[in-house]
Amino acid sequence: MFELTDKVAIVTGGARGIGKGISTILAKQGAKVAIADLLEEEAKKTVEEIEKNGGKAIAVKTDVTNLEQVKDMVAKVKETFGPVDILVNNAGWDRIIPFEKTTPDFWEKVISINYKGVLNCVYAVIPDMIERNNGRIISIASDAARVGSMGEAVYSGTKGAIISFSKTMARELARNKITVNVICPGLTHTPLVEEMEEESEFAKKVFSGMERIIPLRRLGTPEDIAYAVVFFASDEANFITGQTLSVSGGLTMV
Repeated sequence: MFELTDKVAIVTGGARGIGKGISTILAKQGAKVAIADLLEEEAKKTVEEIEKNGGKAIAVKTDVTNLEQVKDMVAKVKETFGPVDILVNNAGWDRIIPFEKTTPDFWEKVISINYKGVLNCVYAVIPDMIERNNGRIISIASDAARVGSMGEAVYSGTKGAIISFSKTMARELARNKITVNVICPGLTHTPLVEEMEEESEFAKKVFSGMERIIPLRRLGTPEDIAYAVVFFASDEANFITGQTLSVSGGLTMV
């Protein structure tokens, strides 16, 4: 089940963390994976790991906030592997800061990466998907969008925007047999989370003790999120669109 042999997938922010888990598992299922990430060296290392395990992947340095770079990346993927079947909007960024201590520059960075990046990538891939009457678009939002999260006001807003945008895209693209779904991770072990904890005592306070309040008593792993992506990308999910799935160990049940 969930066979993705020779499907062409783009994973933004696929070099590390959740994106690396998604890239690795998609390749394991047979997809040809393009890792679109600014972290070029880390992306290349992930590609090497995938290839060592028999998978197919390429790294394409890409700033998702730049539409022209995104278009160039999609063109390179098409030239290398063929038309894009699966887009996974995973690239994201945040810091844990009370809203009153943030600045407009901070807002712009979070909005540009987390939300405008999704707009750019969807805009770049859908012409071919529409022409072929086929495609899977899967965006990684957050349970912060569904229930809020201390110190993540702007981040939560961008992730909520992704959910609303995806529902609208699901309606607009349904006639072209393109499904659009969202996955909302809970707190997950990633390098970004580690960086936030190292940089901020406030972040440490917010994250501390989370395992005790998660019903399944552990934080998520990148692979937990990746298998949900594989399901939405598969033929078995071809009658599911416009949906939002939490992968959070039961932390949110809404």
